[in-house]
Amino acid sequence: MSDIRLILVDDHQIVLDGLKSLLDDLEGFDCVATADNGQKALDLLKIFEVDVVLMDIDMPVMNGIEATRRIKKEYPRVKVISLTQHSERGMVRQLLDCGSDGYLLKNIAQDELASAIRRVNKGENVFSSEVSMSLAGKAVEKNSNGVEVEITEREIEILSLISEGLSSKQVGDKLFISPRTVDTHRTNLMNKLDIHNIAGLIRFALKNGYT
Repeated sequence: MSDIRLILVDDHQIVLDGLKSLLDDLEGFDCVATADNGQKALDLLKIFEVDVVLMDIDMPVMNGIEATRRIKKEYPRVKVISLTQHSERGMVRQLLDCGSDGYLLKNIAQDELASAIRRVNKGENVFSSEVSMSLAGKAVEKNSNGVEVEITEREIEILSLISEGLSSKQVGDKLFISPRTVDTHRTNLMNKLDIHNIAGLIRFALKNGYT
């Protein structure tokens, strides 16, 4: 069985070196090239036959979102795995809309990464557990102190409705719960996210795709 041919894309050389070293230690992988932005990745695809691209998101010149969209349009056979620090629901949605075949966080272990690449190469979609929670109706977000917190499906519903400018009574009417229950969920949400007013909740909802 032939090796899976990869391009690694990240604007931090230390990350590229680490990924390449990690995959070179395993059988079945061939890292044919690396790139520090999305445009270079596209240029490399004109030269190399590639099975899978491991793609960072935050990069200069062309970010991972635009690069993923372009690759899936111009090279539909090539699989793209987003490998990032971002677990925000809005970011996950954007990459999936662009056609990303997998969404992994950079805290992934070596064996998990290897397994994910093999599965994506076979045609599966693979997601880190935090991302799967988001897709299942829960979400993992970072609060203002950078600490990851879990937001429940009900909190997501209430956050979305608050961002539309609805009062507690109006939210309660839509969800068939009491205004007091809405207030409790809202308070829990604000405590989790370390946000201290409704305007802050609305800004958070807009930024992270909950509107």
